Amino acid sequence: MLEREGLQSVGALQDIRSDLSKLQGILFFKILEDLHAHLYNKGEFSSVASSMHEKDDEVPTTTVVAITANSLQPVSLSPVDGRSSYDGHDGDSSLEPNDERLNGGDGKDVKVHQIPLWLFNSTPDEFVETIKKSDAPIHVKYLQTMVECLSLLNKIAAASALICQRLRPTVHGIITSRIKAHSEFINSSVDKATRTGATSLHLMKGQLESYQLSKQKRQNGISLAGNLLAVSPVSPVMAPTGKAQAAAKELLNSILDSVVRIFGNHIVIGELIESKSSPQSDTKILKSMSTDAYLDSKASHFSIGFSLTVLQSECQQLICEILRATPEAASADAAVRTARLASKAPTKEKSDGSEDGLTFAFRFTDATLSVPNKGVEFKHQGGWSKKGSDVSQEGYGSAAVLPEQGMYLAASVYRPVHQFTERLASMLPKRYSQLGNDGLLAFVENFVKDHLLPTMFVDYRKSVQAAISSPAAFRPRAHNHASYASSIEKGRPVLQGLLAIDYLAKEVLGWAQAIPKFAADLMKYVQTFLERTYERCRTSYMEAVLEKQSYMIIGRHDIDKLMRLDPASACLPNAFSQSNVRNNSSGAGSIDVESELSVLLLNLRPIRQENLIRDNHKIVLLASLSDSLEYVADSIERLVQVSPQNVEGGNPSQTSSSPARDLALSANEYRKLAIDCLKVLRVEMQLETIFHLQEMTHREYLENQDAEEPDDFVISLTAQITRRDEEIAPFVSGVKRNYIFGGICGTAANASIKALADFKSINLFGVQQICRNSIALEQTLAAIPSIDSEAAEQKLEHVRTYYELLNMTSEALLTFVTEHEHLFTPSEYINLLKVQIPGREVPLDAQDRMKEILSH
Repeated sequence: MLEREGLQSVGALQDIRSDLSKLQGILFFKILEDLHAHLYNKGEFSSVASSMHEKDDEVPTTTVVAITANSLQPVSLSPVDGRSSYDGHDGDSSLEPNDERLNGGDGKDVKVHQIPLWLFNSTPDEFVETIKKSDAPIHVKYLQTMVECLSLLNKIAAASALICQRLRPTVHGIITSRIKAHSEFINSSVDKATRTGATSLHLMKGQLESYQLSKQKRQNGISLAGNLLAVSPVSPVMAPTGKAQAAAKELLNSILDSVVRIFGNHIVIGELIESKSSPQSDTKILKSMSTDAYLDSKASHFSIGFSLTVLQSECQQLICEILRATPEAASADAAVRTARLASKAPTKEKSDGSEDGLTFAFRFTDATLSVPNKGVEFKHQGGWSKKGSDVSQEGYGSAAVLPEQGMYLAASVYRPVHQFTERLASMLPKRYSQLGNDGLLAFVENFVKDHLLPTMFVDYRKSVQAAISSPAAFRPRAHNHASYASSIEKGRPVLQGLLAIDYLAKEVLGWAQAIPKFAADLMKYVQTFLERTYERCRTSYMEAVLEKQSYMIIGRHDIDKLMRLDPASACLPNAFSQSNVRNNSSGAGSIDVESELSVLLLNLRPIRQENLIRDNHKIVLLASLSDSLEYVADSIERLVQVSPQNVEGGNPSQTSSSPARDLALSANEYRKLAIDCLKVLRVEMQLETIFHLQEMTHREYLENQDAEEPDDFVISLTAQITRRDEEIAPFVSGVKRNYIFGGICGTAANASIKALADFKSINLFGVQQICRNSIALEQTLAAIPSIDSEAAEQKLEHVRTYYELLNMTSEALLTFVTEHEHLFTPSEYINLLKVQIPGREVPLDAQDRMKEILSH
């Protein structure tokens, strides 16, 4: 009224006009302070109570404005308990605290006594009636009331500018104070003695969460007998399940949750400010501004887009600190230009996203790099005014909360940011959907793709190379007295190189679990590492079997086919191509397979010593390599089952299933090589048996006395069997030991029986000597726990039965053949008549009579 044209010239009203203008300014700032407090959930009517417990708030005194019928009366709130004290007339019945209108008449709800002050004592108008009837939460009603007050004062534009200026430093302070409070909480709940000095660091780094190998020195890798073979590129606390990852995720979740609540308040006032702003007046003002002034005005005009950009920018700054990545602005006005882009008014036209949304002009470098001695300082370009760019912004102090910082924490940052982006998208009104609410997520994803993944590949590739190139990587180690253990926890002696690779592969797939969008890339890394390791295993295998007869034999098609048909191969790990054949094989068929194999092996005589694996260390290596390869294959298959099957974005059927299928194929290759190792060992022991027993054909069994000891070559064979069994025992299971040594019985029996064809003569003492050899071999094999002693006894008893037939006369032998026609083959029966035995007469027609008997 005083501003009316006719009253402006009245001098008596000038003093009143001046005083009212001052009071109007004071009232504006009190309303603005109260609005600012409630914007950041620090006010009395905020949706959540502040959890920062700060003594030095940016708003030390909160003021509530009550709109009455006659005046705007400020109500001061005590910062101690938040209760109201009145600066007006105590006798004003309209503001009596005990009025039943304030507490609902029953006095039960104390908050009703405080909250409705600005409603029950306001001049009735359209706004008051609308807000009374609104079902909005109380904090939203209060924010709406504050904006309405600013509108009545005609101070929307000024308030908008001040809110913009205070937005960035306020958010920065909230994040910093929350981190500080979190740090104080940790320090108060944990004994300081365990958190200070090198002792705490050693305790944290001494935990290996994936393995529990007892009585062995531990780091983030595999350490056996004091020799570190594989070290992860990250420390234990930085590992996928480490303490740093958990701490970073917890901290970021807490802070982003606060930011989301703040942004919810900003959406409320942003829409109100936009609806109450006058576009025409703003246009007139902007036309008279220069370009720089125009940019400043856009940055100073509060909007939902501006709030979204600044909030995400501050979150990005915090993430950069957590990741130890230094953001360096492209220019001094980068923050202003970012704000200008984000504060564009939403349009109905679709945008390609090249200009809208969150724009970050940051270059990432390792913050641990030494700063040049020229005094150059890296500055965070940001803030809410150009003056802020001249002062380096302080950090957030996250190092006090996190055990470690570094780019590997991007794995724990990804999910909170992804959830944060989804919450922002659900909060934004539809007409603001083009603001680019995924800017922070895009930044994190680009950081992972462009920085973390390449670094991770290089780091883990180095670790893999170091693991498989170590001299002890493929050196079998086990306690001399130890028996085979089926699990790592119980001491399974997996080769250290393969144990290290398995650990590193699990760790990389742990990162894939943390950042599922990039799971396909990480699984390809694992595939690459496994292929490199497989080549190293293949090299070690070839070094042991190169130019050895057993290796060449298992590659023959006829031998390989018979070995697949052999029922003994049922123990081989996932012998995929043998199941149907095994199910259809009968007992008689299995004997035929074993006989055919023995015949093929006996046809290789004479066996030369240089064609055998004489080094027992290589025998042990093959056994250990087989078990270790099977362990890794089983581990890979388990990892494939729990690996992320869906990739966010893109085509999951093409991006996630293919790496998983490749890993499964790698497991199959590992298993095939493990089977080859076992096959070589089985054939090697059969060839060793033939090598020793072929000495029978080079001597005459015309002994002068009863046999007390077995032949020397039998003693040598039994000693070697015993020694190799003892050395192999800790490295393979009992079933696999039975497979390795189980072929000796049949081979020895067939070799002993077939040797008679090469004898010219033999006497009764010679028969006893061969029987003594058979008994010695039977006793040796029976001492091996995994071998079926009954089957060994039956096969070697067959040898003794055969040679004891030489003690019969020719007539008695013919009678035996008539009664036991199928006990031996026709050629074996004929050989019994061909050999010369002192004192035994064989009629000329004896062989013809035997052939006639066998022909029926």
